[in-house]
Amino acid sequence: MLIFSKYLFHPNFTALAVWPFIFLKHKDLKNDKLLLNHEKIHLKQQIEMLWLLFFVWYFVEFAVKLIIYKKLMTTYRNLSFEREAYENELNLNYISKRKFWNFLKYI
Repeated sequence: MLIFSKYLFHPNFTALAVWPFIFLKHKDLKNDKLLLNHEKIHLKQQIEMLWLLFFVWYFVEFAVKLIIYKKLMTTYRNLSFEREAYENELNLNYISKRKFWNFLKYI
C-alpha cells in the first residue's frame, strides 16, 4: 500500500518501506518502477526477519558502520539491506528469484 507525505522525509530521501506500507514523498513517485522495486526489496527483507528483527539489525548495523565510515550517507549506502536493494533495484524480477536472507551476502 502506498502512502504519500512530503513531511516524513529528510531532503535526501524520497521513499521509506515499513511493512506493509511504502511511504513516498510525492505522488508522481508511484510511477517510478525502480524506486518501488527498491522499497519492495526492503518489504521482503522485513517480512523474512519478522519486522522487528529487521529494524533492530538495521540500527545496530548502522551504529557499527557509522563508527567505521564516520559519514551518514556513506554509512547508509553500505548497510547490507541497502546494498542488496540498490544492487538489485534494476532487476524487476529480483524479488521472485531472491534467496531467503540474501542480504547476508552484502554484509
